[in-house]
Amino acid sequence: MHLPANETFILILAVALGTIITRFTPFILFPEHKKHPAVIAYLSKVLPPAMMGLLVVYCLKSVSLFTYPYGIPEGIAVTAVAALHIWRRNVFLSIAGGTALYMFLVQKVFM
Repeated sequence: MHLPANETFILILAVALGTIITRFTPFILFPEHKKHPAVIAYLSKVLPPAMMGLLVVYCLKSVSLFTYPYGIPEGIAVTAVAALHIWRRNVFLSIAGGTALYMFLVQKVFM
């Protein structure tokens, strides 16, 4: 299905505008020099770990411990992510390293 050029342009414009609004609104509502409300301060502390926990649960939800490969590649990758993060304290390195290791394991080792 192909959209006409004018509809495509309007769609791109709407998506760009929505992205800009969601990116800039927090900076407008909560400027740096103004004290943030207590609920915002609380959420800024609890949401990052909560989101990481949610992502871990989501990534591991379909792992079967009763069929081959028995969750072994996932366990190795999760352990690698934790070890990399403890070692270097670098989120990008932890996630990229764990993802690369997992991809290697499922494509080359546990085929």
